[in-house]
Amino acid sequence: MALQVYWYDFVCFAIVGVSFVAALWVIWRKEGASKRFEDSTMYDSLLVTRPESHVFVSALPKGHVSTSQLWTSCWKGIHPGWLFASRFVSFLALAGFLAWDLVIWSPSIFTYYTEWTFTLVMIYFALGTLVSGYGCWLSLNKPPTGNGTRTEALRREVEENNGTANTYRQKGNNGTIKLQSQYALEEIQKRTGFWGYLMQIAFQTCAGAVVLTDIVFWCVILPFLSNAHLGLNPLMCCMHTLNAAFLLLDTILNSLPFPWFRISYFVLWSCIYVAFQWIIHALGFQWWPYPFLELDTPWAPLWYFCGAVVHIPCYGIFALIIKAKYSLLPKWFPHAFVRPY
Repeated sequence: MALQVYWYDFVCFAIVGVSFVAALWVIWRKEGASKRFEDSTMYDSLLVTRPESHVFVSALPKGHVSTSQLWTSCWKGIHPGWLFASRFVSFLALAGFLAWDLVIWSPSIFTYYTEWTFTLVMIYFALGTLVSGYGCWLSLNKPPTGNGTRTEALRREVEENNGTANTYRQKGNNGTIKLQSQYALEEIQKRTGFWGYLMQIAFQTCAGAVVLTDIVFWCVILPFLSNAHLGLNPLMCCMHTLNAAFLLLDTILNSLPFPWFRISYFVLWSCIYVAFQWIIHALGFQWWPYPFLELDTPWAPLWYFCGAVVHIPCYGIFALIIKAKYSLLPKWFPHAFVRPY
């Protein structure tokens, strides 16, 4: 056993354990309660209304989106195909850099949090490419008759999101919203599905993880720590830059929300990585990829506590970017930007 446990290490175990359990509890409370509709949430229907239909439905819980919001842009005039193309190119570029990294350093490079996060970003763009491709297929799949099928409703929703119609919003009594379309009811009641839901989780998890990874690399490791195993090279610089660049580009284009409670997935992601480090060291792995993860120092509890706390500002930085997007861009580009929710 290469991992020697000291009394203060149990404090580190407790910090990670409490963080893990607390994250699971928040997820259960928020995601598990998603069947209950919240009165404070308002849904923006982009569907064409029909005067003969009067359907009252509850609002979607915060953080949940209609299916089309996964593959449509928040900018008028931008066809979903452009979002598909940007996600596909991002996926190919990230996959190429990850393959380059594996060729140079072998699979042992996955002992680093950077590679975990880089892979997660790549997975997000893979999911985004699949969902966007499916959305483009739906928008182009015209029904054989003009009797208002669900595919036609989706197609009209895409057109409206691209600027051919205005957004409809109306809040009814007791927190309900009057949607004058049966297809709107179907679209709201249908959640994004497993892959769409996984895509939202991946987006918000890698957002916080990318900020954490790049801040630690550029502000801590590079200036203050010397690493005997890896030296600074163009590949490392690209991997700690492109992950954020591609994610920010997608953020500017997409229509995804960014609820605060999903910081829990970011916390779970880091807890799993730390547990992975403990396991491989218990099995004989000799060195720590990050000095602040070492357990054989009395300062370990302080480092682990700071590592847990730093997740809040890292996630908050990206949350502020999203908030600025939906607060400033509608003012700066009132005729080009569409609030999706």
